[in-house]
Amino acid sequence: MTKRIVVFNHQGGVSKSTFIYNIAWMLAKKYNVLVVDGDPQCNLSSLILGDDFDKYYLEDATKEQNIKDGVTVAFTAKPYTIQAVTCFSPPRASSLYLLAGHANLSEYDADLMYAQISNYGFPILQNLPGAFSELMNLTEEKYSIDYTLIDLNSGLNAINQNLFLSAHAFIVPTNPEPFSVMAINTLGDILPTWVSWKKKAVPLLADSVYPLSAGEPKFIGCLIQRFNVRKGFAAKPYIDNIDEIKSLISGKFFEAIAQVGMTLNLEQYTQDFIHSGYCLAEIPDFQGLLPKSYQAGVPVFELGNEEINETGTVLEDMVKSRDELKNKFQLLTNKLIDLLQYV
Repeated sequence: MTKRIVVFNHQGGVSKSTFIYNIAWMLAKKYNVLVVDGDPQCNLSSLILGDDFDKYYLEDATKEQNIKDGVTVAFTAKPYTIQAVTCFSPPRASSLYLLAGHANLSEYDADLMYAQISNYGFPILQNLPGAFSELMNLTEEKYSIDYTLIDLNSGLNAINQNLFLSAHAFIVPTNPEPFSVMAINTLGDILPTWVSWKKKAVPLLADSVYPLSAGEPKFIGCLIQRFNVRKGFAAKPYIDNIDEIKSLISGKFFEAIAQVGMTLNLEQYTQDFIHSGYCLAEIPDFQGLLPKSYQAGVPVFELGNEEINETGTVLEDMVKSRDELKNKFQLLTNKLIDLLQYV
């Protein structure tokens, strides 16, 4: 069975797309991995498509192989059913598959919102809430996918709600700053209301062409990203915010989502993980490695020394940072696999 994970925070600038890109690439070393770009900005699609990005949306063979066109038959009431899309794989990660985003995906948000708040009196409305999940189901089957990772934009809109609820598990990415604290408080209010809607909608949509699957996404941790490091640890200005995020996640936020079944059983989280504030990893800023990663079309930990293209102490420092990040993402991947066995 495919395990589907959504990475979501309604705060912008918390590196959701970059994290998915890196962790999906790491998972794809051993598994078939699908990444779903549900963000109209298409940052994740751009990372994976690289120089082929513009061509992908212009050429006849690929321009309709994306998340928006994949569900168009449902949203326009065409007399045929949703089909799996053909996915792009990067040359250096053949087990990584992209369900590409689309800049006009938000055009379907109003229809989906109306469908999700209606009483489903019209057949076309009954088929919209399950359309995105059906597209993912079919694409997962086509490529024998083990893990799917879903990227969303930073809004609290109907498409984000729908894609979030289609997942088996979720991760909350954060930055060590006050805005992340505010965003976590909002998520603690919003996510339970989304789940409550789904619990009511599942039986109402049981007879639709694309029924909703039962169950709530389970919380498998937060991330703290994009901070500077000094002597191997987060620099002093970030420490208080990191501690506050962990305290809030393990306290008020966890209590709120637990009330609607969005957590694993406590014994399924390790004690070390609980004591860490359910933090999967603290990932520092990639700094000078990031533009080199973009240029090479690979994650930072896949950069060869020749692709870093520096000499002397600069090369030594970058190689050290690359190797530390590789180890961090390997450990993070192992944590995710362990937790996902329970969802």
